[in-house]
Amino acid sequence: MGKLICDSTTSSPVIPWRDPTSSPSIDLIEAVDLADQSTAATWENVSGLEDQQRRSLLRLHDKGVLWKNPGDRSQAAVFRLSHGGDVEADGNCLFTALQRAIGAKVGGAGDLRRRTVRRFLEDLKSVGEEEREAIDAAIRHMYSPDLRSGWGVHVVQEVKLLSKKEDRESLDSAIDELVCLGMQRELAAESIYKERCIAVDDGPSWAKYMSISGSLDDEHDIITLQYTEDGLLTVDENREGHTAAFGDDKALECLATEFKREIYVVQAHGSDAMVDEDNCVFFLPHRPRSQICNPPFFLFMKGTGWCGAGGDHYEPLIVHPSSHLSQEKVALVL
Repeated sequence: MGKLICDSTTSSPVIPWRDPTSSPSIDLIEAVDLADQSTAATWENVSGLEDQQRRSLLRLHDKGVLWKNPGDRSQAAVFRLSHGGDVEADGNCLFTALQRAIGAKVGGAGDLRRRTVRRFLEDLKSVGEEEREAIDAAIRHMYSPDLRSGWGVHVVQEVKLLSKKEDRESLDSAIDELVCLGMQRELAAESIYKERCIAVDDGPSWAKYMSISGSLDDEHDIITLQYTEDGLLTVDENREGHTAAFGDDKALECLATEFKREIYVVQAHGSDAMVDEDNCVFFLPHRPRSQICNPPFFLFMKGTGWCGAGGDHYEPLIVHPSSHLSQEKVALVL
C-alpha cells in the first residue's frame, strides 16, 4: 500500500501508510495479519477498568486515532486500537506485550530483551561525553537515587544492585560474619551488598541489569534495597533468582530505535487520578534515535492513580488500520 498525501483542510479518508523502502517483513498490514487475533479482547471484557476508562478506550477503538509521521506530516494513517489480551506479570511484560503487539515473527520476549540491550550498547558507543553523562545521570536517578532527596514524591525509594549468581555463597558467609558480631541481619546484608555488588548507576551496569529475565541462565541476580525517609525498610535478596528487570523508558527508546518506529504507551487513568473522562487516556510517545520509517506500535498500561502508581504493567494493543475513517472524525490526533 502506498503513501497518502493528506490535506488537513479536506475530509478525504486517511489510509494506512507504508514506506515503500521499508522491509516487508515488518510492514504494518502484515503485522496485523500475522497477529494472533484469537487473543484479542474487546474493551468490554478487559478486567480492572473503571467505566470512564472503558468508555474512552471504546471511543479509540470505534473512531480510531490519527497518526502523522513526525518527520513528514504528509504521511498519515488512522488506527483503531483493541486490547491484545493479558500477559504474565513476571517482570518481562514489556517485552512479552510488545512481541504480541508486533504480531510478526520477531522472536520471543527474551529475544526482544537481548535486542534492547544490544541496541543500547551500540548507541552508547556513538554518543558524545555530554550525552553519555546525561544517560548515566538518568540511570542513577532511577536505580541508585540520592536518598537525601526525593521524599516529597516517593514514600519508598529503591536501590538496585546486581550480584553474580556464583558469588551468592561468599556473600552469605560475609553477612553471617557480621551477624555473629552482633549486627542485625538486614543491616548486615545491606552493608555487604552495597560493598560487593554492582550498583546500577551508568550505561554498562544498566545493560547488565536489563539483561536479567529472571531465569537460571542469567549471569546476575537483582538485589533490591528499599528505604523510607527514616532509613532502611527491607532487603529483597531474591534468593530464587526469579526477579526480572522491568522494562523502562530507556528500554522503550532502544526498541523504538531497533524497529525505526515510535512506541506509544497508552495509559488510562481511573477516577482516583482526579482527571475527567475526556482526559483520562494519555498517549506517551517513545521516539527512535533514528529516522522513523514505519507506523508506530502501541502498548497499554492501566493507571490506578496519579503518575500511574500501581499500574506498572504493560499489555499489548492490537492495531487495526482503517481506510474508511476521515481525519475529522477520529477520537484523537497524535
